[in-house]
Amino acid sequence: MPTVPTNPSDRLLRESTRRWFFRQAGFGIGSAALSNLIAPARVDAATENPLAPKPPMYPAKAKSVIFLFMAGAPSQVDLFDFKPTLQQYDGQNVPQELMKGERFAFIKGTPKLLGSPYEFARAGKSGAEISELLPHLRTVADDISIIRSIHTTQFNHAPAQIFLNTGFQIIGRPSMGAWSTYGLGSECKDLPGFVVLISGENQPDGGKACWGSGFLPTVYQGVEFRSQGDPVLFLTNPAGVDDQSRRDSLDLLKSLNQDHLTASGDPEIATRINSYEMAYRMQSSVPDLVDISHEPPSIHELYGTEPGKKSFANNCLLARRLVERGVRFVQLYHRGWDHHGTSSHDDIVNRLPQLCQETDRAAAALLTDLKQRGLLDSTIVVWGGEFGRTPMNEGRDSSKFLGRDHHPRAYSMWIAGGGIKPGVALGKTDELGYNIIEDPVDVHDLHATMLHLMGIDHTKLTYRFQGRDFRLTDVEGNIVQKLIA
Repeated sequence: MPTVPTNPSDRLLRESTRRWFFRQAGFGIGSAALSNLIAPARVDAATENPLAPKPPMYPAKAKSVIFLFMAGAPSQVDLFDFKPTLQQYDGQNVPQELMKGERFAFIKGTPKLLGSPYEFARAGKSGAEISELLPHLRTVADDISIIRSIHTTQFNHAPAQIFLNTGFQIIGRPSMGAWSTYGLGSECKDLPGFVVLISGENQPDGGKACWGSGFLPTVYQGVEFRSQGDPVLFLTNPAGVDDQSRRDSLDLLKSLNQDHLTASGDPEIATRINSYEMAYRMQSSVPDLVDISHEPPSIHELYGTEPGKKSFANNCLLARRLVERGVRFVQLYHRGWDHHGTSSHDDIVNRLPQLCQETDRAAAALLTDLKQRGLLDSTIVVWGGEFGRTPMNEGRDSSKFLGRDHHPRAYSMWIAGGGIKPGVALGKTDELGYNIIEDPVDVHDLHATMLHLMGIDHTKLTYRFQGRDFRLTDVEGNIVQKLIA
């Protein structure tokens, strides 16, 4: 006969454990029976193409996005936000009221104001004030809207880049490209719905988390196309493997994965099946896509492209070719916009003009090319970085080179196409370009507006994870109506 526990705590533990077992067993048996009933339907749904086009929540103005991400943070006061007062007080100490309680990434002590060494001029019928460093953008000034009142909560590169891409500063959330393909799918069967192209010095500080899928199924993450070798790793068949052998091996692998999927119902297995099939189709579609040598000479002259070379210009032309084929979200990263002024390689006198030369012509050409093909009306094009730069000289270690520290309080971006009102200058900063004084726009507002133009209510595009519904804009975000045509 079993011994009955006499200790009250032991007795309570035994009773609670028995209650827990029978309660859970009852639910478990019912759940097992229910899962057997619904398993075939679940597996069938999972093996369908998760990137198949989905209807928007309401009539959309835009079908696709091209995000020109200037990683490192361009200086807004040298490109888009001209400040005569800053020029007037160049070299003087910053007013103490601005410095009270302020913290910077690198500035120490009391910095000096730094006027821009570049001339600004009004461009187009809109009269947008744009720096002499961007002469090509001036020619399409009436097609863009400049936002001079963007602000962020982050002032270091990696978290700020992740925040601008995912709406959260810590790794693990889905990027906007992932949310877009999750909500709308893609109109292209032979290419990923979300493609990433990289140029410049190196990878963005935020790394692949900037285009990851987070807790969404991995089929929605960005696919990075390389500039040299196979655009996508393992795209070509290994030596000794012909197309039929490749097809036979994929069919066998698909059968095995399908059996595993039927037994477990794990959606990631369905993702893997679809990824293998997409990779097979890409063997034909990608080489033709990335071969820009067949574009007419007029297009190469427009963009400044050189086939076979790694460049932002080549990536801009590829971006047009991608959205032309129905890809939903294309993101270009051009790294190097970090103007601290510690040397000639990161200052605003030598390095900033170089970066503008690398990107200005191609960015303007992209807008012109999309417009002449009738694609600009359905494509949102965004240009900008993760934060701005201070209107003061950083002066790190008494450097003689002019540079600016990180500045999350106010910076500039431009946006065009896809239902954006052209020729608008939104927002205003104070006379030194330090704080926003009119029409502030935060990262969540930008995301909400872009999703709105794509026919998505940002409050309803959700995914349940760890017991609650998540969305790109978290619990924030307002549509910027002044930007919408």
